[in-house]
Amino acid sequence: MQLSFYIARRYLVSKKSHNLINVISLISLVGLTVGTAALIIVLSVFNGFEDVVKSLYNSFNPDFEITARTGKTFHYAEFPTGKIKAIEGLSGMVEVVQEDALFKYRDQQYIAKIKGVSSNFTSLSKVDTKMTQGDFVLQEGDANFALLGAGVAWYLDVNIHDFRNLLSIFVPRRGNASSFNFETAFNNEVIPPAGIFAIQQEFDEKIVLVPVRFARKLLDYDDEVTSVDIYIKTGTDEASFQNQLSNILGNNFLVKNRFQQNETLYKVMRSEKMAVFLILIFILILASFNMVGSLSILIVEKLKDIAVLKSMGADRKLIRSIFITEGMLISLVSSIAGLLIGFILL
Repeated sequence: MQLSFYIARRYLVSKKSHNLINVISLISLVGLTVGTAALIIVLSVFNGFEDVVKSLYNSFNPDFEITARTGKTFHYAEFPTGKIKAIEGLSGMVEVVQEDALFKYRDQQYIAKIKGVSSNFTSLSKVDTKMTQGDFVLQEGDANFALLGAGVAWYLDVNIHDFRNLLSIFVPRRGNASSFNFETAFNNEVIPPAGIFAIQQEFDEKIVLVPVRFARKLLDYDDEVTSVDIYIKTGTDEASFQNQLSNILGNNFLVKNRFQQNETLYKVMRSEKMAVFLILIFILILASFNMVGSLSILIVEKLKDIAVLKSMGADRKLIRSIFITEGMLISLVSSIAGLLIGFILL
């Protein structure tokens, strides 16, 4: 093995008698090096992009979202809060009331979603890190405030420093109210905008955060919620926690983790990364054919050396091992060079 490695190393670094062999060997080295570097760089970029997207969504989405399997709302009083709070690793629970609404600010109108959250949302979520204007406050004493997504604020042309104009919110009234009379068909409440957040376009153009008590009053709810958001402590086993939640809640509720809340997005991202990975692997395979061609021509050039080795007692296995080792050295040198280039460029 040492003899085959020694001869293969000499063949790799020594100057060939024909320039064509040198060119083909260089091409195979460069091709594999560039392919390896491209694989490292592209996959690193995709991983970084995925981490950025996850951080954006995780700043708004909870660790788990619990919704009713049938129906739109459920009574929070009937929810097994005591059993869930007993699960180890729980950080907090947020009551959520979400509904489509018409927003009006001065002469501007826009349709988005009102999301009412309980008071502990401000301490559990990371929306405070995404504030661009104003303060991260939803309620102070009996006063209620609204936090608008940047897109909603832009469409409505909201000025949070203008205390004379309030944000008007309209939602369809429950029951059999006549749709021909605007005053009886919609519930209406006003609320001062306190701040603007910018997370991601999907949230910025759709969400307005308000206190859950304000949302219930607007929607004529008692203790109903559309979902319950669960936050867990860092280091908690998510799979185990989700299983415990499912066992407690039974078949009447759906428990979704972060991936399941944005399943389509994460599947698309993984599919894109896998497609790019396969394409780059295919390019590396094509580049490897240059190495095969280089080895084939090298064998032809070294026929005299092979004859000398056979006369000295070398068998077919040793000769085959020499050129296999030669190919492995080319691959190894190219891979190391590609890795170094990829890490340097990153």
